Amino acid sequence: MAFASYNICREPPALLAEFPVVIEQPVQWGEQDAFGHVNNAIHFRWFETSRVAYLERLGMEYMTSPEGKGLILAAIQCNYRRQIKYPDAVLVGCRVTRIGNASLTLVNAVYSRQSEAIAAEGESVIVMFDYTKQKSRRVPDELRHAVTQLEGRSFE
Repeated sequence: MAFASYNICREPPALLAEFPVVIEQPVQWGEQDAFGHVNNAIHFRWFETSRVAYLERLGMEYMTSPEGKGLILAAIQCNYRRQIKYPDAVLVGCRVTRIGNASLTLVNAVYSRQSEAIAAEGESVIVMFDYTKQKSRRVPDELRHAVTQLEGRSFE
């Protein structure tokens, strides 16, 4: 059983309407840096949490199987749009925009409740990976189908 460290947002704002998974995270005092706003590295933690929520929604509670097959993060980037300060809460949307042969491209948006605006946007690529052989592997058909169902559209 997974122990989620996030809350699923049941009624996201219109700016996050295209995201099938949206989590809510309170901004912690300790996430701020010397400039008085949330440190840039925290956004990547929020992206990760929303990515895990997305994968759990697909039924992937455990990221690596007993056979050593799972996922690995291959790339990640973030565009910062506005500062986030304590106290605030953020909503982080996650969606898949592309299914490749061995990878999924995910997009994130961070919405500030305080500003009522998108504060950051990001993109990451996760690769299906065989940890035993140390090489990528094809995205399984079951996962392709689950993503298509969750997103409500085809990726062909």
